Amino acid sequence: MTRQRYVIHLTVTSRDLDSARSLARNLTRSLHFLPELSAGETTVSAEDNQLSQHRVFCDRRLDGGRRCPLSADHLGACFRTSAPGDVFADAATDDTVTADDAD
Repeated sequence: MTRQRYVIHLTVTSRDLDSARSLARNLTRSLHFLPELSAGETTVSAEDNQLSQHRVFCDRRLDGGRRCPLSADHLGACFRTSAPGDVFADAATDDTVTADDAD
């Protein structure tokens, strides 16, 4: 059976957009054990402006089908490292892979 994609909306409180993005980043990392999670597509929006979504992770495609695990507004080139702390699905194989801190 083909699996469909869904978005789960989880309302939280935060001081500002940067704090909300940080919380979303931490929540995503804490759920790394769920193979259904598409971590790189995590976004944040204000409750009263959900059409304006702000990416949490860069998620640009890298060589080999992997994705950049850095924050959406990172400086410098995208890269991929393997270490505990953050999880993204390998777009080529759907395998779960780990990456360094995305900050």
